[in-house]
Amino acid sequence: MSSNTSTDLHTDPSLYSGLDVYAVAGNPIAHSKSPVIHARFAEQAKQAMYYGRLQADLDGFARAAKTFFAAGGKGMNVTVPFKLDAQALADELTPRARLAGAVNTLWIEGGKIYGDNTDGAGLVRDLLAQGIVIHEARILLLGAGGAARGVMGPLLEQSPKCLVIANRSSAKAVELVKLFANQAAVQEVALESRALADLEDAAKTPYPFDLVINATAAGLSDESPLSASAVANIFTPSSFAYDMVYGKTTAFMQQALQRGARISDGLGMLVEQAADAFLLWRGAELGALIDPRAVLAKLRS
Repeated sequence: MSSNTSTDLHTDPSLYSGLDVYAVAGNPIAHSKSPVIHARFAEQAKQAMYYGRLQADLDGFARAAKTFFAAGGKGMNVTVPFKLDAQALADELTPRARLAGAVNTLWIEGGKIYGDNTDGAGLVRDLLAQGIVIHEARILLLGAGGAARGVMGPLLEQSPKCLVIANRSSAKAVELVKLFANQAAVQEVALESRALADLEDAAKTPYPFDLVINATAAGLSDESPLSASAVANIFTPSSFAYDMVYGKTTAFMQQALQRGARISDGLGMLVEQAADAFLLWRGAELGALIDPRAVLAKLRS
């Protein structure tokens, strides 16, 4: 541990004169790869900016964010457990942030704090970059919490054949189906909810899925939301299994591998959602200058 670790966790914009200052806020935050990712984008696009970390107290996000912006901070990414706090803090929400029910990107403009959610767009771009066809695909989304809700809109925009939300408590999955029913109807997507136990029943889950996304936190504790009998029902060798957790082969990914399916962790989603935030802050025209896949390749090496 270097002696300046504590300052690294509390970025003060007033210390970086001549630079536009951004940060990622979370608790814990020391492990975050966002500073490395944004430093790379800034380098590629030749932007004079500094991107640090901000570890807010668990009950102190709003205070920390307001202090950061008051000191001259321009924008902030927000991670666990503050995405709902960030939504409450924002004066204005983009339509996709409203739908996502959470905010992972904040910026200040004309004295107002704006909130957006770039997670779903990041997931979709990572899948497409890996050659995964979402249009007309059968998709299974595991989990019905904030991570699942945040990606529903952008997944539906791709017009899959069907999107099934499976959660331990089916009530939360039913809630999400209601919330996104209109968008699903417009895109002509069959949107359904299941309890996780239903995945074990061939009558209730009569076909395997092209794409299975784990939006539960099970991977963090080396567990999988899927039982062995569910795995046999939902995966074939042509399936693709995506875990939003990154940096390891999770139990869920191992189950998919055993069925011959292809797998990916969520590191690409992290890089792609960061690219979206970067362009929101610095200008869409810089899209031609940044290369998220090169940044991802560097992180993987």
